[in-house]
Amino acid sequence: MVAPRPGTKIKIQSYKHNGQLHRVWENSLVLKGTESIVILANDKTKVVESDGRTWITREPAICYFHSKHWFNIIGMLRDDGIYYYCNISSPFVYDEEALKYIDYDLDVKIYPDMTYDLLDEDEYEEHSKLMNYPRVLDRILHNNMDYLLRWVRQKKGPFSPDFIDGWYERYLTYR
Repeated sequence: MVAPRPGTKIKIQSYKHNGQLHRVWENSLVLKGTESIVILANDKTKVVESDGRTWITREPAICYFHSKHWFNIIGMLRDDGIYYYCNISSPFVYDEEALKYIDYDLDVKIYPDMTYDLLDEDEYEEHSKLMNYPRVLDRILHNNMDYLLRWVRQKKGPFSPDFIDGWYERYLTYR
């Protein structure tokens, strides 16, 4: 797999298990790109939904993707602190067209005080039946949810105190 080059802008494409395109973020700046980790930044970025609707992100965000973990993490810098939105998803692939992953519905919203809400469990159950998620996939996704929540509790990786701010400072050097 080729790694995206720092300083380049790429698309992020989210798919569903059945292969249908779910959502596209038009322009994200690569801050770090290796075969295993990609860190991106975006701000006021156009997002296109599968039904054609578009919207613009409201605040700067640092996005963390890993080729071995079944989740990705978005740290959003707001006036009252850093909020995280975590997608339980397939590990990413990058193919020069875009950074791509499969979104498996389950999400975690984490607040600046590190409390969190689990989201979209009903959507996961519905899609699991509709798209026939295999039992082994269900186990992988729930195990990765547990792993992600351990990272939150331990303030590990993107949840460590200076991670998002440090990468945001790097992003500002490109602007």
